[in-house]
Amino acid sequence: MATPTLLFDVMDTLVYDPFFAVAPDFFGMGLEELFAAKEPEAWVAFERGAIDEVTLGRRYFRDRRACDIAGLREAIAAAWAPLPGILALLEALRGAGRRAHALSNYPIWYRELDVRLGLRRYLEWSFVSCETGRRKPEPAAYLEAAATLGVAPERCLFVDDREANCAGAAAIGMRTHRFSGAAGLRAALVEAGVLA
Repeated sequence: MATPTLLFDVMDTLVYDPFFAVAPDFFGMGLEELFAAKEPEAWVAFERGAIDEVTLGRRYFRDRRACDIAGLREAIAAAWAPLPGILALLEALRGAGRRAHALSNYPIWYRELDVRLGLRRYLEWSFVSCETGRRKPEPAAYLEAAATLGVAPERCLFVDDREANCAGAAAIGMRTHRFSGAAGLRAALVEAGVLA
């Protein structure tokens, strides 16, 4: 069997996503209160690249109260960190000559994440929703990735921490691994013939 093309989610798969811990504290609200107050479509539009950060700040809350979105970005960025065991695993992939691609729902902030954590040493930021306009689990997000890389979906191994995103990839024929830790991911990569 041919070695699969690797597609990785980033947040809560490679990198700790601090939003749920940081944002409520930043705004001085409980998590439920924050979700009741925020405009649900604004973040999705930001992740798609349909609006910029300034517009996100204007639209973040339903009642259009002032929102220090740059401050929120800084607070979140200060808490980004690779998940345990991930850098060693990414280093092993690089050492084995295995290319990996990001297939991530994330806004333009991914550029700052890369500056802070240096993930481009290990993967290509090939399919980030703010650049492609497509979000998982939409079939087009996976199909565009496979087509751009010139491989059939069946030749891809997609890794994500969310069941819905793995199900979306599986529905178009990709092999999937639902991430729950570096040890399980390493075992899946060995089983797929990516690592020895």
